[in-house]
Amino acid sequence: MAKRSSSSSLLISPLSLFLPRGDTLLYLIALLSIFSLLVHRLSASPTTAQSHFEGFDADEDEDLFVDDSHDAVLPPLRSTPPPISLSEPTPESHHGPPDSDSDPSIESPSSDPDPNPSTRSASTVFDYWDEDEFEGVPQHLTPEIPVVTEKATGSESDLISPKSEVSEVAVPRKLTSYSVEIVCVSFLIMFTINYFTGKKENENLALAWASKFATRDSIFDKNFSLLGVGETEDSPLLLKEGQNVFKFYASGRRFCSGVLATMELKSRHDLISRLYSMVVPCKDEITFEVYMNDDAMDQVVFALARKKLAKTMQKEAGDLQRFAGLVAPPSGRKWVAEELQVVSESKEVAGDLITDAVLDQVFGDKAFEKFGKGFISMHFSDKHMGLNKKMLVFKFALPDANNIADMTRLVALVPYYIDLIGRYKLSSQARSKTETARLKVAQEIQKEYQNARHDTLQKKKSEQRKKMEEAEAKLSAEALRKKEAKERARQMKKGMPKIKMTRAH
Repeated sequence: MAKRSSSSSLLISPLSLFLPRGDTLLYLIALLSIFSLLVHRLSASPTTAQSHFEGFDADEDEDLFVDDSHDAVLPPLRSTPPPISLSEPTPESHHGPPDSDSDPSIESPSSDPDPNPSTRSASTVFDYWDEDEFEGVPQHLTPEIPVVTEKATGSESDLISPKSEVSEVAVPRKLTSYSVEIVCVSFLIMFTINYFTGKKENENLALAWASKFATRDSIFDKNFSLLGVGETEDSPLLLKEGQNVFKFYASGRRFCSGVLATMELKSRHDLISRLYSMVVPCKDEITFEVYMNDDAMDQVVFALARKKLAKTMQKEAGDLQRFAGLVAPPSGRKWVAEELQVVSESKEVAGDLITDAVLDQVFGDKAFEKFGKGFISMHFSDKHMGLNKKMLVFKFALPDANNIADMTRLVALVPYYIDLIGRYKLSSQARSKTETARLKVAQEIQKEYQNARHDTLQKKKSEQRKKMEEAEAKLSAEALRKKEAKERARQMKKGMPKIKMTRAH
């Protein structure tokens, strides 16, 4: 029995290792729990998380995680990325501030002997920069590459990466970005140059005309005793009222008190006007206004112009509209060129003023084609609309300064017609017609004046009545009752018969 019991104890003792009972089972459970905790701790360490977080270097993580003897705090798994603009890199990285004691390879900013960041080595600048950290950041927010103005010297130049070798190059702005400024400055320069050149051109043209017709032994010098805008002989010939307006005055001649010549030239000094004149051509004009004496001009209303302009003048000019009409060419005698049209109060006046001399010199078919290119119009009237009733008005186009002599025959018309109009007298038959027409026009004018005056009075009365009605509308009921009673009493008094009382003797 003793042998059976010993042999059974030998067989049972090895099974006790696989089937623990009592305290042994508790020890085994505690060991498994410690092992599980150890596995869980290791799974949370950075060494096992490398496959889950791209952009982290295992070697750098091992340097950052120190043992318990250094009492270091574990950094977060992922820190906030640094600012995108990297004008001056710092030794701090996205892994948190490194410990200078635990990592001697990292130098503190205070220990850097060179304060200039451009002299640092490229390896120091980019040690804590990781391109893979910025996954998911938009491409237009990619970090800027710091500009390296000076290359490292000595052995440090071998450590510079290709990305750090960026030379400081100033990129100029394109000329297209300055297009507005270029256009504005160019326009100002062109405007300034055109102002002075155009001003000089107008002055040269005016002086060319004055030197041809207003100097010694010229047409005006032979027909007038005083030339210029002053009262002395040394007075200037021309008066400049603007960059394109010049005036000339002459006096001292019979039948007239004086002649005023006004040159209205192109606005050559204005660049915009010059460009406009290229599209819509215009001419340099000179206008002669002759102020006739009251006793030197008979009842004459006459005009001569190109056909289109003559019709316009007959419709718009007040004296031509009231007294004159278009005159057809007479038969049996020479007449003006086909381009011209006569507007006159009577055919007698037209025939007397269009003489053979002016037809041969200017207004004939052959002469007008050669010498009448600059003619615009002439208008004679003793009923001129303005301060001076009796006037002769001539309008001519000015040629350029080099061809100013082409208008000699046109300028000669001024003294010729001064003498012709001063000596001209209407016949009795023509005078009776003109007087009848003037009387009729005067009556029409008087009637128009009375009608206008009547309309003005009616308008004033209507305005006063309207104001009274508005005032009555604002009155109270009591005031309105008193006013009506007063008006009724006035009407009753007005309707009572008048009684004359005589005094008894």
